Amino acid sequence: MSRLLVCPPDYFGIEYEINPWMRVSNTADLKRARLQWYALMQELEHQIGATLERMDPIASLPDMVFTANAGVLYGLCAVPSRFRHPERQREERYFEQWFRTHGYDVTLLEEGLYFEGAGDLLGFPDIWFGGYRQRTDIRAYPRLSEIFNREIIPLELVNPRFYHLDTCFCPLSGGELLYYPPAFDPYAQTVLSDRIAKDRQMIVPEAEALRFACNAVCIGRHVVLPDGCPDTMKQLEERGYHVHPVPLDEFMKAGGSAKCLTLALE
Repeated sequence: MSRLLVCPPDYFGIEYEINPWMRVSNTADLKRARLQWYALMQELEHQIGATLERMDPIASLPDMVFTANAGVLYGLCAVPSRFRHPERQREERYFEQWFRTHGYDVTLLEEGLYFEGAGDLLGFPDIWFGGYRQRTDIRAYPRLSEIFNREIIPLELVNPRFYHLDTCFCPLSGGELLYYPPAFDPYAQTVLSDRIAKDRQMIVPEAEALRFACNAVCIGRHVVLPDGCPDTMKQLEERGYHVHPVPLDEFMKAGGSAKCLTLALE
């Protein structure tokens, strides 16, 4: 995960309400959002050494900045997202076009089979997990498992504030899982307990989960996460990770943070 797709926030704003965080009355400060985005890019590119691929933002598409939702890539295979909300469906053709023009073999899911990319499909080298109910349709996962030839374990998200898997679930490079259990239904919690060894589970406290502590970017032994999450930072440091807190409160107004702003290309 050293090469990332990002999109500048030139047209970012709160122009509609499609999750519990978004309030049109809580206007985003575009100047501040740009400063925060470029500070995040500086941290990723110059402090950690990630390679950033920048796509052009499109006027009237304020959420294109959240490139984690562009789709999912595995090798040179790309599956673009099928967004549930019409407001974001307009982004699909631009993400698809980017994948095609950069040499990816694109497979499209059928219309109506909602799937919201790396916002909902995450995992480890040996197993992937897929969040569903809020945005992604559980029916997408058998098809994605077939396309990628990978095991995908569906996890039901039951708290509207954690509408994508990446808001409450962060696989780390050392095999640990940083997550917030109450975001999942009891069966999903049991599945995670069975699949992830107890000594590999890192539980995020509620207050920090609500600051998107799990919406972190892990590159090697480096973890970039929103500031204001001291307990999570301590847990990560105790496991030997180098922690990079960054202010991202303008993007939190739209229900996103560090991980939402990037898509791993490799």
